[in-house]
Amino acid sequence: MHTPGTQGTGSAPEAGSEVIPAARPVIGDAEVEAAVRVLRGGLVVQGPEVAAFEEEFAAVVDGRTCVAVNSGTSALHLALLALGIGPGDEVVVPSFSFAATANAVRLAGAEPVFAEIDAETFCLDPDAAAAALGPRTAALMPVHLYGHPAPMAGLAGLARRHGLAVVEDACQAHGAALHGRPVGGFGDAACFSFYPTKNMHTLEGGIVAVPDAEVARTLRLLRNQGMEQRYAHEVVGANMRMTDVSAAIGRVQLERLQGWTEQRQSNAKALDAGLAGNPALTVPPVADGARHVYHQYTVRIPGGAAVRDAVQRELRVRGVCSAVYYPTPIHRLRPYEHLGARLPVTDRAAAEVLSLPVHPGLAPGDLDRIVTAAGQAVRAAGAEGTVLR
Repeated sequence: MHTPGTQGTGSAPEAGSEVIPAARPVIGDAEVEAAVRVLRGGLVVQGPEVAAFEEEFAAVVDGRTCVAVNSGTSALHLALLALGIGPGDEVVVPSFSFAATANAVRLAGAEPVFAEIDAETFCLDPDAAAAALGPRTAALMPVHLYGHPAPMAGLAGLARRHGLAVVEDACQAHGAALHGRPVGGFGDAACFSFYPTKNMHTLEGGIVAVPDAEVARTLRLLRNQGMEQRYAHEVVGANMRMTDVSAAIGRVQLERLQGWTEQRQSNAKALDAGLAGNPALTVPPVADGARHVYHQYTVRIPGGAAVRDAVQRELRVRGVCSAVYYPTPIHRLRPYEHLGARLPVTDRAAAEVLSLPVHPGLAPGDLDRIVTAAGQAVRAAGAEGTVLR
């Protein structure tokens, strides 16, 4: 689920305070040097850097075969096509996600069917997914939202019973795991995004991880105009290749992913402790056996969007940027509203969520400022009398 970064909105911060950004993409000397090395070498598209990146990223997804593409959205789109999902098919998806989750289904020629989420983890609920099945259902597309793994045991079992494909939208969950098994290692395909605000990036890019060699070959055809050998077109494909510049940057980032993940988890732990006494918000829960990688640190502020938005404005005044992912659920967007989905848990989540900074660029003093500002913002917005029911 490819998601453009948001730096937050609202009034100017108080004088003399440095703004804490909601996200801080890393482009350091090592990334610059890697890009320059490729540019000077002359092999810049779908070359040795892409092949090396695919091989190295396989370690993140339990050794599965990886096929790099130009975006997370392309990864989702091509994964569906490679699994034979298209016109006449339906794919069960959560609505609480970035629009690319459903858009990829439409781009493949299939139709998304929206199902409800778990109120705590915001991930697709297996019981709701089961209720959404119909005679045309061909696949489930769970989203590991905000870096928290979806309940794959229940969803994978549901898929097995009904002969459905599973495409994991892991675009926010690099390195997340469930009971020791990494996300990306559960489904028939799994898709990751490398947009600049993700836990690691390639400037722009994506990857599909699959367990089946023939599906991997189909993906390679689809991303490269339908050919493996030049001018030997086997299928109708597209140009969704990753550049070697992007792959070289990704290889640098991949080496640092584990350390960045641990820093995100440490930052989240500090925020949990500092915000635990604030009755006007709830910190992100973590399911049993889940390894949350905190692409976002998302709290809930009850009382509806007006209260949440007031808290966000007050945070910005205090120099803390935040973001709302996602203020409008997909089923309420113009291309999908005609489907008439009724998802009250999703609607409430969209009105109450607020993502605070958790990125590895934060210092201990920043974390203290975020906690202090959150308490002040809640009081200034008049939200402290509102508690979750």
